[in-house]
Amino acid sequence: MRTAALTRRVALGAFAALALAACTPARPPAAPPAPPPPVEQPQAAQQPAPPQQPNPEADRQLLEAADSGDLAQVRAALAAGANVESRDDDQRTPLVLAALADHVDVARELVAAGADPDAQDYREDSAFLVTGVTGSVGMLEALLPANPDFALTNRYGGTALIPAGEHGHVEYIRAAVRTGIDVDHVNDLGWTALLEAVVLGDGSERYQQSVQILVDAGADVNIRDRNGVTALQHAEADGYTEIARILRAAS
Repeated sequence: MRTAALTRRVALGAFAALALAACTPARPPAAPPAPPPPVEQPQAAQQPAPPQQPNPEADRQLLEAADSGDLAQVRAALAAGANVESRDDDQRTPLVLAALADHVDVARELVAAGADPDAQDYREDSAFLVTGVTGSVGMLEALLPANPDFALTNRYGGTALIPAGEHGHVEYIRAAVRTGIDVDHVNDLGWTALLEAVVLGDGSERYQQSVQILVDAGADVNIRDRNGVTALQHAEADGYTEIARILRAAS
């Protein structure tokens, strides 16, 4: 009896296990392993552009075109590979030549091509320094996008503003002082733009206006030249009554 009962319990247990197994959902097969990430191939190093080959003939054409103001020829020479910083026998670049002759459109083209407004020739003139002598506001404005160095000096140790004062270039001075150029820079002769406008000017209306603009821009009227003389004292000695009045009011 005991054996039969034990047998029946074993059978019932086996049956229950089979029933439970039938009710349990089958485990899904394992997913195949993910493929390994792709190996990045090293990029080939970029080869530097080959250096531009010198083209002396194109350089010559560019210098001549800049000097004469031939914009079409300037563009053609640049397209042919001319060096925008080529030099003539006087070490003048195309941009310096354009500035000397006041070819504003040519200067704009050269600036767009990367010309350096601070490149100086054998006389230490740069394109921007030249504008103070010529008094060309258009050229000054054409060169501004090239970020000229307003502190650059010529062979006399002066900035572009000083010869403008000497020549009484009223509109140029008006434009130049807006650039932030140093109105009190003293050149190797001991003169500022204000002193040159008085000492080298003739007291006429354009020099009166030049002095007024410089004073309004903050020029120091008390700076003395090498002999210890101020701009006011020079104006009084030379009989420049209106200039003396302007300087006296600013003292």
